[in-house]
Amino acid sequence: MIAASISDYRALARRRLPKFLFEYVDGGSFDEVTLRRNREDLQRIALRQRVLNDVSQIDVSQTLFGQKWSLPVALAPIGLAGMMARRGEIQAARAAEARAVPFTLSTVSVCSLGEVRAQAPRPFWFQLYMIRDRAFMRDLLQKAREAECSALVFTVDMPVPGSRYRDYRSGLAGASGVAGATRRFMQAARRPAWAWDVGLLGAPHKLGNVAPVLGSKSGLEDFFRWMRQNFDPSVTWRDLDWVRQEWSGPLVLKGVLDADDARSAVSAGADGIVVSNHGGRQLDGAISSAAALPRIAEAVGDRTTILADGGVHSGLDVVRLMALGASGVLLGRAWVYALAARGQGGVAHVLELIEAEMRVAMALTGTRTLADISEDILDD
Repeated sequence: MIAASISDYRALARRRLPKFLFEYVDGGSFDEVTLRRNREDLQRIALRQRVLNDVSQIDVSQTLFGQKWSLPVALAPIGLAGMMARRGEIQAARAAEARAVPFTLSTVSVCSLGEVRAQAPRPFWFQLYMIRDRAFMRDLLQKAREAECSALVFTVDMPVPGSRYRDYRSGLAGASGVAGATRRFMQAARRPAWAWDVGLLGAPHKLGNVAPVLGSKSGLEDFFRWMRQNFDPSVTWRDLDWVRQEWSGPLVLKGVLDADDARSAVSAGADGIVVSNHGGRQLDGAISSAAALPRIAEAVGDRTTILADGGVHSGLDVVRLMALGASGVLLGRAWVYALAARGQGGVAHVLELIEAEMRVAMALTGTRTLADISEDILDD
């Protein structure tokens, strides 16, 4: 199959990944209402086509947090991405480095901060949750500094994990012990290419950043148990003071959907926010990122850097979110589908597709620079 779009890469990922991994990447929480809204609301946004403008020179570069990037796009943090391809986070980081866009390493990555830094020398972003064990958080932040991470993406919409029915149905969650391991093994056996490339040659299959606290209990069921027990539901805005004391670089709060929360984030000293509903994986029934973005941009757009994610399947979607007020967009499932399908080359191709599609959308809306993209290109 020739992949011409992100939807094509989704189909390829489905063919290659064991069921429990594809459902983990593809699914949302509860009945997946918000997951669907992210796509549907983006698709409903109509652009205003303009003609006979000189669009022979189009510039899609963007500066975020003091660094210039080739695109207004970053690879979002994805847990377990290293299971989608052999040492998957390294492959994705290398693709991002080659295309000069930011890569964000998840706290719950397979490859550790040190391993990614050694294999992909360009500084990357690091994502962190607020967890109960502050000593462990302090240690992770120290490792992020040693890896010269250029921004901290602090996820704030996960005081407790959302209920993701697909993970239970597939056997990724809730199926512990021998029964769960056997179920996942049988699914992997039906995907021999993945089983060889990742299952056998992609070891170790541990969460590199979390392994020191998990010790010998590093199976998938132990990981999910640790997550449930260690996310901190008591966290408040005051806890950001502690984060600020431990991290002096750019701080970006990910998971903001409400304008009042956006104002609080700015007051708390955040250098940026990500308008996000966690890809529809947390509060089902929440509004889409596209619906939340205009109100947040109106509230704080002149005081902080606004990024957005959720349902982005093309460069056209990037332009739509920027027209609604974002300065940059995080790609989530889009790059993971491509990683699962074709590794580093797939991620690089998705970034090429995003750029090409952005250039077409900008040309046909009469915009030559990212600064030209505004609500004026939207057709009410």
